[in-house]
Amino acid sequence: MKRAVLFSVGAALCAAPLIMPVSLQAATATATPKAEPKAATKAATKAGPYKVPRNMYGQPDLGETWSNATLTPEARPAALADRAVYTPQEVARLEGAVVTEIEVGNRSVDPNAPPPTKGGDKLPEGTRPEFAAAGGAVGGYDRGWLDPGSTVMRVGGQPRTSILTTPNGRPPARKAGAVAAVAPPAPARVAPPAGQRPGAFDNPESRSAGERCISSFGRNAGPPMLSNGFYNNNYHIVQSRDSIAIETEMVHDTRIVRLNGKHRTDGIRPYFGDSIGHWEGDTLVVETTNIPQSQAYNGSWQNLTVTEKFTRVGPTRLLYQYVINDPTLWDAPWGGEYEFTPLNGNVEEYACHEGNYALGNMLAGARAEEEAAAKSAAAPATAPAAR
Repeated sequence: MKRAVLFSVGAALCAAPLIMPVSLQAATATATPKAEPKAATKAATKAGPYKVPRNMYGQPDLGETWSNATLTPEARPAALADRAVYTPQEVARLEGAVVTEIEVGNRSVDPNAPPPTKGGDKLPEGTRPEFAAAGGAVGGYDRGWLDPGSTVMRVGGQPRTSILTTPNGRPPARKAGAVAAVAPPAPARVAPPAGQRPGAFDNPESRSAGERCISSFGRNAGPPMLSNGFYNNNYHIVQSRDSIAIETEMVHDTRIVRLNGKHRTDGIRPYFGDSIGHWEGDTLVVETTNIPQSQAYNGSWQNLTVTEKFTRVGPTRLLYQYVINDPTLWDAPWGGEYEFTPLNGNVEEYACHEGNYALGNMLAGARAEEEAAAKSAAAPATAPAAR
């Protein structure tokens, strides 16, 4: 029997990445990364420029299955300031820590050992900080169930410190007076137990779409499409003459990009928004509007437009670039970029469904707490003992 590092799901989700096209950085005040390493440039020159393959429709072939799992965070650690690229020593340390993490997680343990207790276990050596929040508490997944990524994200050969390409690798400040959109809390049916926010467990629709298995947690399906820092960061791209389907393994989401179409004007905001695409040479350009409030990005949804670019830049490299534009929240567009790597496998069914027993048990537990609180409130006060 094996046991691995346990950690908080919430902590892992906070590590999801982001970035914007280098080619658009001048227009969006983002930092210009260093040139691709000379060795890579010489090799590319010797072999000649990469020629993107074509499919049966004459379109650039985007390939089939890809992954964007990575150690690179969406936002750059503040300590790295405006440094867009890791040093070789930093890369070795980060990627080496994952090797240790997996080795520790695969060690055999006593099958009769008692379950871990909250805060009672010492974290195994090599545990990444973002996985340490649970401290060994019951509820985390063993390392064997996870695939958060084991390498730093390279773009043009550069080991990036963030997916975002703003000067400091972080979301820009909002315009003065701009207020981010916040979904209103669901109304509480009864007074909640102490410490519980109103409506949090009132009914299934009070819970997140990810928890209900309606869509992925994090922003796997996008737009923008980002690694969730946890698992199942895998994609299957299917191209046809008039549309492109991007299937996301997490939670079996499929986003349809209509080619050379027009955005809907009926006011409906479907999951993942309304995506219209067209080809610019070897690049697929996708513009998405009508994003629902439940899938707001950094507080933006009502006036949000996300423009994505997909470009094959090598046999095993699919460059993904995106721009965020909401003039009501930010003075200028901004965004990020990364490169998908081959999945070397198939995207399998993610058999999560809205009726899973965990959600029902959570709601049942909340009702039991309410019942107990109601009985306690209705119980007569104990009479003082006679003297």
